[in-house]
Amino acid sequence: MLPVNLKKQLGEHLNESFIVKRSVFQNCLELHPYSEWKLTMEKLNKLNRFVKKNNDFIRRYNAGVRIIDLDNNGRLLIPKDLSKLYFSNNEIVLTSAINIIEVWDKNSYEDVINDPNLNFADLSESVMGNQSSDVS
Repeated sequence: MLPVNLKKQLGEHLNESFIVKRSVFQNCLELHPYSEWKLTMEKLNKLNRFVKKNNDFIRRYNAGVRIIDLDNNGRLLIPKDLSKLYFSNNEIVLTSAINIIEVWDKNSYEDVINDPNLNFADLSESVMGNQSSDVS
């Protein structure tokens, strides 16, 4: 079930299908509103398919991609094979990541957020510091 605050953030995207896929960098799933997914696919379609690393990337990036829809009760059903891979129990965390929703196993999410090896102040300065108002 999508929390009310995420439904508000999604706005008109709630009427779309969603793409569920494995995250590239984290041990979680990503939910992409279909319109956002189309933008990503437009970028991928510009890659030269005669370059092996491009083909390898496209194949891996799209591995396990599924289309899912909200049911009549406002729930998204994560396919069982992906559920078994990513969630050790029934406790999940849904978090907004700008234009997508990340779906985490609660324990994995807390481990990543509370990673003692990551200095968030340093990361913030490195990513967001010393930039003009246009973030790239």
